[in-house]
Amino acid sequence: MPRSVGMDVEAPKEKCNDRNCPFHGSLKVRGRQFKGVVKSAKMHSTATVEWTSIVKIPKYERYEKKRSKVKAHNPKCINAAEGDIVRIISCRPLSKTKNFVIIEKIGREKLFAERVRAEEEAKVRKEQEKTKEEKRAEGRKESKKEEASE
Repeated sequence: MPRSVGMDVEAPKEKCNDRNCPFHGSLKVRGRQFKGVVKSAKMHSTATVEWTSIVKIPKYERYEKKRSKVKAHNPKCINAAEGDIVRIISCRPLSKTKNFVIIEKIGREKLFAERVRAEEEAKVRKEQEKTKEEKRAEGRKESKKEEASE
């Protein structure tokens, strides 16, 4: 029988032996909670969760979109994958950078794979432009050396 975490969250159906699981272990949860998307779940029992917020800049009377990214413990019974929308809540420090634990999988983000692919393509394009610019700069340096030697 999984224990209650003190929130209106349905306990996972699977059972795990993780001592840092809020349902089957002894981890106590408290404080802040957020809803976000799992960006990476490649680490052992850890997921990187990201969410956006809109902040008003009073001086310019405009709004700005900000992103927050944290690492959260991913228990075996929940096992969130990349692209899942999850609810996380703060807990005691589990490692140097891990202060949150995933308590619920809410659903799946639409078009997550396409967005990740587009971000990767943008990185590749940026690197190609950078190498082109470096080659142009080298060509300019060589032409200046030739003019100076004449």
